[in-house]
Amino acid sequence: MTTEKLEHVETNVEKTPKRIPQRPLRPGTYSWNLGIIELVAILLGLLYLVPFYYVVANSFKSMAEIFTNTSALPNEWLTSNYTEAWEAMNYGRVFLNSLLITVGANAVIVIFTSMAAWKLVRTKHWISTMIFFLFVAAMVIPFQSIMIPLVKVSSILGLLNSHWGLIVMYLGFGSGISVFLYHGFMKSIPEEIEEAAIIDGCSTWGVFWRIVFPLLKPITVTIVILNSLWIWNDFLLPSLVLRDVELRTIPLATFYFFGQYTKQWDLALAGLVLGIVPLLVFFFGMQKHIIKGITSGSIK
Repeated sequence: MTTEKLEHVETNVEKTPKRIPQRPLRPGTYSWNLGIIELVAILLGLLYLVPFYYVVANSFKSMAEIFTNTSALPNEWLTSNYTEAWEAMNYGRVFLNSLLITVGANAVIVIFTSMAAWKLVRTKHWISTMIFFLFVAAMVIPFQSIMIPLVKVSSILGLLNSHWGLIVMYLGFGSGISVFLYHGFMKSIPEEIEEAAIIDGCSTWGVFWRIVFPLLKPITVTIVILNSLWIWNDFLLPSLVLRDVELRTIPLATFYFFGQYTKQWDLALAGLVLGIVPLLVFFFGMQKHIIKGITSGSIK
């Protein structure tokens, strides 16, 4: 190695900034901050659990004890409230109705809105932008302002008193937020993947279902959870559409414990718990996919 090269290397070594070791944060300061955050999180968690505690605790009480001892645990745990509520609600039937509507609506929403969002993202035209803004604008329209025209139009189309008619309506109400979420997620998917599939002879239909849609799993899980929560618990739209007793959902069946002159709080609260349990099972069953979806979305 020549003298000039040695001088050049020495100069570069001298110019290289030396790392200054950082002093670790004092344990007291860090632990105090972390402790305050944990305390606030615990208090917020307890605050959110208070209504759930009232529902569960009072669902095991008699009517007299509910009014005289609302906040405390039951003196006698009455499991008979659940058996009576199960029979009065015809729980097996209403559970299947709610499950059919929730699963059917989610399937239709995911299929149609994912394809719509993909086409809107890949079509570089002002018309596609306007259509996307229409989907977004639909999210701010209150349901109460359109429910009377909706019932009239649904009656003309023969969608009333039908599970499938209700699913079609949920497709309309769930499209706005679903297209919005899919649209934002698809922007992170490179178009080169689709172009390579087309060069290999894949059709447009195949590109979406074989290439694009599997990449949408994280956001699809999020959309399914969000839609399941409001569809399963929805009361107003099914009350307008479903007139037959055999077609009732769990919220509608629970509502019938509140009559004009009597209110069966013990059975109603037991019915509410019976309606909450499937959602909790669904959430804990999907917890792995929820965390995976959140982390995957953050990486993208």
